[in-house]
Amino acid sequence: MQSPCVARCGLNEEDICMGCFRHIDEIVGWGQADEARQTEIWDNVNRRKQQGKSGENQQIISRQKWLEAEQRLAAQDADNE
Repeated sequence: MQSPCVARCGLNEEDICMGCFRHIDEIVGWGQADEARQTEIWDNVNRRKQQGKSGENQQIISRQKWLEAEQRLAAQDADNE
């Protein structure tokens, strides 16, 4: 499934990318997500767009933000085992 990425990355205050409308956790987890999860992410993206989720890009997606998201996702995976 194609990624929602539009290469205009920048997170708002809620860690939602104002380019593709994904949360940082959804961005980081996309590559490992199965088709059902990717469909769920697309649904979230469409919902956020319809709700008019917006904001200014507060920051680029930093390495630190990426690592924090990876740690959250790994902890969630460990909890689900």
